[in-house]
Amino acid sequence: MNLALIIDDYLPHSTRVAAKMFHELAVELLEQGHYVTIITPHFDKNEPALIEEKLDGVVIWRFLSGQIKDVPKVKRAINETLLSHRAWRAIQGKVDKDTFDGVVYYSPSIFFGSLVSKLKNRCQCNSYLILRDFFPQWAIDSGLMKEGSLIERYFRFFETISYRNADIIGVMSEKNLEIFNRNTNNRLPTTILRNWANLSPHCPSDTVRNLREKLGLNDEVIYFYGGNIGHAQDMANLIRLAKNMQCFDKAHFIFLGQGDEVKLINDLIKKWALTNCSYLPSVSQQEFKDILAQVDVGLFSLSAKHSAHNFPGKLLGYMVQSLPILGSVNKGNDLMGLVNINQAGLISVNGEDDVFFENASKLQNDIELRKSTGDSGYKLLEKEFSVVNIASSIVDSFKKS
Repeated sequence: MNLALIIDDYLPHSTRVAAKMFHELAVELLEQGHYVTIITPHFDKNEPALIEEKLDGVVIWRFLSGQIKDVPKVKRAINETLLSHRAWRAIQGKVDKDTFDGVVYYSPSIFFGSLVSKLKNRCQCNSYLILRDFFPQWAIDSGLMKEGSLIERYFRFFETISYRNADIIGVMSEKNLEIFNRNTNNRLPTTILRNWANLSPHCPSDTVRNLREKLGLNDEVIYFYGGNIGHAQDMANLIRLAKNMQCFDKAHFIFLGQGDEVKLINDLIKKWALTNCSYLPSVSQQEFKDILAQVDVGLFSLSAKHSAHNFPGKLLGYMVQSLPILGSVNKGNDLMGLVNINQAGLISVNGEDDVFFENASKLQNDIELRKSTGDSGYKLLEKEFSVVNIASSIVDSFKKS
């Protein structure tokens, strides 16, 4: 099959988990004998409106766009709104009725519905929406947007277009499926499509700079958070944990990434005079893998205000490296049961700081527990989150349609 894969961020320039996941999916689809074209924006005004290139055999069409990451919210909203228009203007001359047999698009962003509609009409093919969060709902839950406001109605309009152009919508978990179907009155075709990862652990080369030497750490247990640092993650929750863990001389927390709450975590580290924390800016995917291979515990947090049940992509990176997972989630999130029952980590409810601290203390004091939990996490990855199975599932959905 000839497949178009659409996402708002892609390798090698991106440091985000979604870009890495999408590339792993594209490479796996190639391995299974399909042809893949990534459609994604670029942001260099000095380059052509359409750049064509390849990465690991994957064809990439990069269309010129205004910046949509790490810019003021209004500017981001305007540039995301124009994504479909700018993409179609750049690629329409390359698309005829036989170009694609299916379109796979990733949300966020919610603004690719119009582009998908045009591709489907011209190629007479079906589409698959990989839906990873319920925006704007999570922004309303977090208090960033008022329900019923003009801006909410604006985003809901584009959310509806995105959903309407999907022949099937894949959400992350059973609970998400229940919530989505309830909110849409079971009017849309849905299924469960978990996040995914390549199963090969990364071994850093001898030339890689030792993380412990860089940060002046010796035999400390390193708790690592890597990824988006934003409102949805409730980073203050993790900094509170680090504060409570000051009673352990050999516990150190590393926060790596970018997002709206970088200033918050640095301000809290300074305010509470935390000497057991380090912040590192985003790094390349290769450097990220090198760091994951050198830390002890994979850390994450989800806002207590969320109504959806996200499975953060960063957890898959932890599981690939057999790192025990330590985190907290919104109440009722089925991720907690999945990880805890499979002994792949210790997850508690956000706000229950005593339980979060108790779980961290268990991992701090027991190296064998860290190892057995990490090994169980890798087994869970093999069972539920293999990119091989995910790619096959998406292709099968097109063959059935």
